[in-house]
Amino acid sequence: MSNEPTSFLYPFIDGEERDEVGLLTDLSRSASAKMEESRQLGNLTIERSRPQLQQAGQEMAERLRLGGRLFAFGNGGSATDAAGLVDLFLSPPYGIPLPALALVDDRAVLTALANDVGYDLVFSRQIIAHGRPGDIAVGFSTSGGSVNVLNAFDQASTGGLLTLGFAGYEGGSMASSSSVQHCLVVGSDSVHRIQEAQSALVFELWSIVQRGLGERGAQ
Repeated sequence: MSNEPTSFLYPFIDGEERDEVGLLTDLSRSASAKMEESRQLGNLTIERSRPQLQQAGQEMAERLRLGGRLFAFGNGGSATDAAGLVDLFLSPPYGIPLPALALVDDRAVLTALANDVGYDLVFSRQIIAHGRPGDIAVGFSTSGGSVNVLNAFDQASTGGLLTLGFAGYEGGSMASSSSVQHCLVVGSDSVHRIQEAQSALVFELWSIVQRGLGERGAQ
């Protein structure tokens, strides 16, 4: 095991391990336990957040129905979460495709802004450029304290955008920010579990938006 390039993923495994059957059994149990922990956390978070999810989803549906657009952003793993949310809204498995843009996708824009005005402003400057009243800003930060995400929320709130944040731990500065109208917090101190539960929240939120648009369209 010590020569394997992926050995850093499982530092608890003895480098001289030779019991392959026992090792595979332990790994399978570990994976199953993590999957169950993630499932339970996701379900619990959705139920705890149900009233806020419903309110946020309804407000998003109304803005999207009137021509609003969704902008999503975050750093690192949260950047991929933002991109995943945008993909879900743009190319849904069913329902209505909706206008959305990931502010993490354009490398030229990100690097230009980071170089010219500083990384703390890479999302807020894009909100200035693209956002308008009636749009939606969705930010991800597992700590709830990413400065560039909080700056983007400040700009979005000032510009009349609906603001929705996803955070972990106890929500950090995001949870207490007056610029964040809806903050969905995953109560965990594991970044992995936080992001997995956020994915469940995102899908539930998208489902509420789709139902809202369908109900309004049927009237």
